[in-house]
Amino acid sequence: MIKLAHNTIDNKDYKILIDFLKKKRYLNQSKVTKKFEKKFSKTIGSKYSTFVNSGSSANLLIAQTLLEGNFLKNKTIIVPSVSWSTSVSPFLQLGYKVILCDCDNKNLGLNILHLESLCKKYNPGAIIIVNVLGHANDLTKILKMKKKYKFQLLEDNCESLGSKIDTKSLGSYGLASSHSFYFGHHISTIEGGMVSSSDKKFYNIASAIRAHGWSRDMQQPFKKKLEKKFKVDEFKSFFTFYYSGFNIRSTDLNATLGVEQLKKLNKISKIRHLNFYKYKSNLKDFWCQKSKLSLISSFGYATFVKNRLEVFKYLKSKKIQTRPLICGNMGQQPFLKKRLIKNNDLQNSNKVDKFGIYLPNHANLRFKDIDYVTKIFKEVAIPFNF
Repeated sequence: MIKLAHNTIDNKDYKILIDFLKKKRYLNQSKVTKKFEKKFSKTIGSKYSTFVNSGSSANLLIAQTLLEGNFLKNKTIIVPSVSWSTSVSPFLQLGYKVILCDCDNKNLGLNILHLESLCKKYNPGAIIIVNVLGHANDLTKILKMKKKYKFQLLEDNCESLGSKIDTKSLGSYGLASSHSFYFGHHISTIEGGMVSSSDKKFYNIASAIRAHGWSRDMQQPFKKKLEKKFKVDEFKSFFTFYYSGFNIRSTDLNATLGVEQLKKLNKISKIRHLNFYKYKSNLKDFWCQKSKLSLISSFGYATFVKNRLEVFKYLKSKKIQTRPLICGNMGQQPFLKKRLIKNNDLQNSNKVDKFGIYLPNHANLRFKDIDYVTKIFKEVAIPFNF
């Protein structure tokens, strides 16, 4: 079976985890978590990172921190229609007014013309971009728009860890970004995610919200300021809650794995990059995702076919996994249909929903595997001109 995703945890990683357990170290969030957060921040070029139990929790933490820290001019947020359920759900759950934006027909990120029209109409407090399958949005134009309309920019970078524009990593452009370390992602901590930010206030509030809303994980100046403001003495300090929080911590065991996995990220990203261009070379008659990147840490190879169900069944019979392009148009998902403002301008996203498909790409996939996948794919696939 040629799978869409492959385990990044190898025998060396298992040995490191076993050694960690044998030493009977403290298992909960502690020193190793801090080490992983610092190394991750350095890797993507961000000042701070907060380790959580999933990429979905990372988006939830971002959504709540924006509110608790008064970072927004209003609670209207524009979200990509080509995204993931938990790129949208946390904002709905916390009472945001959520507006879906259509996708671009080249990079599958936000459609710039549609985004501009939505900014004029709704004056959003925030925009979240999803870097789809390792590719960037049109960040040059989005950053100009940010300056014009004064919204906060957020990045869901769960599919694009390792991708770079020149030397700048995706996930380092906005106020905050989310990352996922689930099985099959670029690196794995079994379950896990990260929120990264270069804003000190955002980081400190997020660190508190991650664990109940208390101040234990905050930097000392922020902690002392809150204690002074609310007249909290030393006895009460550890059990005083300053923010409406969650418990979405991970553990030092998972962080131990994360520290080791980060050592592989550059190699993994380069293999995914080369695999992407191998697919592109083999599938010249089919649509190919495009964005301005020096390194494409490709999460999967996206394209469009007229006979998607037939392609899926045929490839499955040949032991090749495929799937819809993320999950199509979020506006077509049952849990959202009745809850969002009806939007008839999602024409590109509707095409993604109906014709989009992506093929396997991971660091254990070799060129001979790609040759086999594309050979079988071309035997049945009818190109759709997106």
